[in-house]
Amino acid sequence: MGRVKRAATPSVTFAHPSEAEFARILDFYQIAWKYEPRTFPLAWDENGNVLEGFTPDFYLPDYDLYVELTTLQQGLTTRKHRKLRLLQELYPHIRVKLLDRDDFDAILIKHGLEARRDELVGRTAIAYNGHGEADEQAE
Repeated sequence: MGRVKRAATPSVTFAHPSEAEFARILDFYQIAWKYEPRTFPLAWDENGNVLEGFTPDFYLPDYDLYVELTTLQQGLTTRKHRKLRLLQELYPHIRVKLLDRDDFDAILIKHGLEARRDELVGRTAIAYNGHGEADEQAE
């Protein structure tokens, strides 16, 4: 399980620069968060082994809300929407908010960070920040 954070620390390794920036914004507003604290199984084989799962990026315990950021390509957003629909069917009591590229752009603009868009959004951000290849399979 993830730990509740009130400040982004070097001990957290984010999968994408947008997640690190989102954590800093949550910290600014003093919103407690956990990074990738839980994976929700979505599909199982006949033996009960998990075949597919969904791990939201953040959990906001004070709001009982999971947040998933998707700042990469539209195809990935479409797959995440499918997984979120399945998650809602299997776990109707779980609240998840998907923030797509447009949502994240609006957050950047609101916080005066639009000049940093290239280093925070999409594949360019991954290359810009030296994070290597895009992690399209981790959701």
